[in-house]
Amino acid sequence: MKTVFFVRHAKSSWDNPSLRDIERPLNKRGKRDAPFMGKLLRGKGIRPDRLISSPATRALTTARHFAKALGIPDDQIDVDSRIYDAYPDDILDILQELPGDYATVLLFGHNPTLTGVANLFTEDYISNVPTCGIFRVDAEVGAWADFREGKGLLTEYHYPKQYLD
Repeated sequence: MKTVFFVRHAKSSWDNPSLRDIERPLNKRGKRDAPFMGKLLRGKGIRPDRLISSPATRALTTARHFAKALGIPDDQIDVDSRIYDAYPDDILDILQELPGDYATVLLFGHNPTLTGVANLFTEDYISNVPTCGIFRVDAEVGAWADFREGKGLLTEYHYPKQYLD
């Protein structure tokens, strides 16, 4: 079995209009939510083989908060530039390239892409994966090359407002 936890980056700041989109940092709420949601996964006993992140500051910072909560060194975060402007099929392509010895990965990305990915693996329509939202997909496949729509099922869905505010 292969498992992916898809994580939408935490809430980002729009305070500095001179920053390019890819450079936007987390805002106060994002800095609160990312460590909290990382600890939520730690409490579930999740031990990922790898973290994969968009290069966007807000996504990579979110990934670093999760890595810290999970006791994983930052050098185990792979940055894949394809995630930044990806379509759902691009995300599946990235996963299909993973080494076979990985069983569980966390992928940090953006909307609307991640909402599109979520809807590939559930019959319950998800209109929007909120910031720092996490959804888990379990696929009964032996190789990442076989990870695709129809082979996996969304089995968990969490977001900060379920627990905070």
